[in-house]
Amino acid sequence: MAGNTLPFKSNYAVSSKIEPFYKGGKVQISHDEQYIFCTCGPRVNILQINTGKIIHSIEQDDQEDITSFSLSPDDEVLVTASRALLLKQWDWKQEKCTRSWRAIHNVPVASMTFDCTSTLLATGGCDGTIKLWDVVKQYCTHNLKGSSGVVHLVEFHPDISRLQLFSSSADCGIRIWDLRTSRCICVLESHYSAVTSLAFSPDGQTLISSGRDKICSVWDLKKAAVKRTVPVYEAVEGVVLLPGSSDYSQMGVKGEDLHFVTAGSKGVLRVWDSSSARCVFTQTLPDAPALDTDEADLDPRSLMHLLPMPRSNRLVTVTAEHNILIYQMPALTVQQQFVGYNDDILDVKFLGKDDTHLVVATNSSQLKVFELATNSCQILYGHTDTILSVDVFRKGSMFASCAKDKSLRLWKMDLKSGRVHCVAQGSGHSNAVGSVACSRLKKVFLVSGSQDCTMKVWDLPDPLPDVGCEPFLMTARLTEKAHDKDVNSVTISPNDKLLASGSQDRTAKLWSLADMSLLGVFRGHSRGIWCVQFSPVDQVLATASADGSIKIWSIQDFSCLKTFEGHDASVLKVIFVSRGTQLVSSGSDGLVKLWTIKTNECVKTFDAHQDKVWALHGSSKDELMVTGSADSTVTLWKDVTEVELAEEQAKQEDQVLKQQELSNLLHEKKYLKALGIAISLDQPHTALRVIREIRQQEDGVQELEKTLLKLRQDQKESVLRYSVVWNTNSRSCLDAQAVLRVLLTHLSPEEILQYQGTRTHLEGLIPYTERHMQRIGRLLQASMFLDYMWQKMRITGGKDSGNLDDDEEEMDTSPQSIFIVDKQPMDTADIWQASLQQQQLGEEEGLEDPENREELLDEDESISSSKCAHVNGVKLNGVSRVEDGGQVSSEESDDEDDVVEITTKSLPTDSNPSKTADIR
Repeated sequence: MAGNTLPFKSNYAVSSKIEPFYKGGKVQISHDEQYIFCTCGPRVNILQINTGKIIHSIEQDDQEDITSFSLSPDDEVLVTASRALLLKQWDWKQEKCTRSWRAIHNVPVASMTFDCTSTLLATGGCDGTIKLWDVVKQYCTHNLKGSSGVVHLVEFHPDISRLQLFSSSADCGIRIWDLRTSRCICVLESHYSAVTSLAFSPDGQTLISSGRDKICSVWDLKKAAVKRTVPVYEAVEGVVLLPGSSDYSQMGVKGEDLHFVTAGSKGVLRVWDSSSARCVFTQTLPDAPALDTDEADLDPRSLMHLLPMPRSNRLVTVTAEHNILIYQMPALTVQQQFVGYNDDILDVKFLGKDDTHLVVATNSSQLKVFELATNSCQILYGHTDTILSVDVFRKGSMFASCAKDKSLRLWKMDLKSGRVHCVAQGSGHSNAVGSVACSRLKKVFLVSGSQDCTMKVWDLPDPLPDVGCEPFLMTARLTEKAHDKDVNSVTISPNDKLLASGSQDRTAKLWSLADMSLLGVFRGHSRGIWCVQFSPVDQVLATASADGSIKIWSIQDFSCLKTFEGHDASVLKVIFVSRGTQLVSSGSDGLVKLWTIKTNECVKTFDAHQDKVWALHGSSKDELMVTGSADSTVTLWKDVTEVELAEEQAKQEDQVLKQQELSNLLHEKKYLKALGIAISLDQPHTALRVIREIRQQEDGVQELEKTLLKLRQDQKESVLRYSVVWNTNSRSCLDAQAVLRVLLTHLSPEEILQYQGTRTHLEGLIPYTERHMQRIGRLLQASMFLDYMWQKMRITGGKDSGNLDDDEEEMDTSPQSIFIVDKQPMDTADIWQASLQQQQLGEEEGLEDPENREELLDEDESISSSKCAHVNGVKLNGVSRVEDGGQVSSEESDDEDDVVEITTKSLPTDSNPSKTADIR
């Protein structure tokens, strides 16, 4: 059983994100049809079509919004224009700006395009001028004036030999410019509104233009006249010519005449015959209600762009809601769909047998079902107002949604195709339905909670309608007045017998689902309750409130068992994880927190959102978690507890092996490898141990020098960083100074300054090194004075000669030299060498004159026998000496800056032994 015990979770990591990548503006497809380029504020995002992932993001340094951009036909050069009046040329694959120059336009650039050779770039400005740039030779070639107002459309003629440029501005005319003479040779006038798109025939003799005046014009470019005007009865934003080489009979194409596709305010694609001006095909959107023609211009499904993908025979449309749809011709089936901007995420749930999809409710009337593998999205139509909540049946592909339109809907996903359809709907509430819950054991019923303070129980139809049939109309089996204010949350117990509700009236209630009888009330929150959730294993209920707390309640006696506080604002959602032993909560502060119930401890706080986190859900296998926020971001989290434990265990095992290897290398005296391992482990103490092992060798200085100089540059940087730490401790300062001596001696200042953080390290070395030098100076001064005192003690406080051992070492009583001790900066090596020389000199003098040694011994014995040696207390320049019966006490002066000169003189033999000290 221990092997099956589920450990507490300790950490989640972001697995993937569904972020906004398009907020309106220009969209362009790469020539190889693998990438979609689109603007998003100060960035151009590059979406890989196959995976649905953003692989590159070109961002302006000045954070100014990009007004226009263009990709060259060879897919190599990307040029952007921003409100800062700068044109920037990018190597978009490396996300690197290769060139930047100031546009000659006095106002922002509104449109731009490349010619088919990828050498000429045309920019249309809001000042009514058009400028042409040679991007290879990097200069402006033309400055075309004559347009009135904003030049919002520029296109080169596909036949480069003509050297013609087409443009349109606020005057609704289409100007044709001859680039040889830099003059406007013709103005095509037919539209009474802004011209939105141009399409050229393969032979270059025919032009089709579309406008918001609900017409399309077919032009004969030889005669510069209109061949035919096609009324399309909608504001057209894009037009594409169908190539004549393929079979488009499914789209109503019969014959070899020119046919073109339009996209506009009605939100559907339509195919037109240019010769007869008739619509031969109209696209139908499955599961989408018909548009009201009078209000179609305001519909979010209106199409804003239409782009061809001739290589793969596909079309790309962009809707007013910033959704990008890819259709496969000729059947016009939706192949992929990407959501550029989601607005506020209000709820999100895992969907599918293995949690392969996400169903997302945003601040709109449409549901979005994302496939996690490709980020492709299916948009579900049905509700007429903002969807507030969704809930999913366990181990199934069905889910329910509720909205502000006072209704709820039941949806079913086909597991084979992944398509989702509405199978049932119900209405009956008198106000917005804010929460819905699905039964847990069987797909039998739904429960809804509304802002009308009531809850309703809905029975599901049996059997469910087939795909393509009209949705079943559900009616409420039970209705109960539940709270005094809005019902914010409802949830069903794991056994389908109990129902819990949370309300804005600051209470949560427990109900029996059999007859909707009230079993108890949970009181304790000081503000409204946003979420209620049953534990999957225990008989407890969790509530999340606007007072910033989470409470655990017993459903037997309705008492509060635990309270969790940590959010700085309202707690919006809470779920149980780890088999009911832990909680995950999300709040208005944009934070997600992981709690352990037993200890009341917040294990981890995750900060990945910039706004309120309204949505939170866990996967069926308890491995994944998804959050949705008002910042338009859906974040998928993965439990990495086991991964971190495995990595930590592997790291510890690796460290043990390296420590063993380090010990072996030290035993074998392979110091270079040992030091390298210590540095790779990032263990300064272990590195210090290696340095000490090296210095303890007979040729420690040379061995240390040889080892340090063989290190790589990054290893030398680490050793220098370690030395700064070692130098702060008196026990390891000598090792640090030895390392520094090698580095500073053999490396040039220029080379050392190239190391990362060298200046900071050297600044940290100086004060501690000065302190060490001062301590050594004080130690040397005290030791020299102690040596002097020791010699004088043997003279004045000696014992009887009879008590002296024969081999006792005698002190020299000859006149001593003058000792001068001052606190001047000295080299440590010089100090120690001088001290050593003095000691050796004293020993040599004592050994070289044996007669003098015998005389001293006799004199000392006579002094001891007479026992008349005495010294009065004398204070010598900060040194107080009292000698009485051979006892000496000394006190060091605080004044270290004075110079002490001590002169000793020998005494006459006929007088009592004494000592005179002169202090100057």
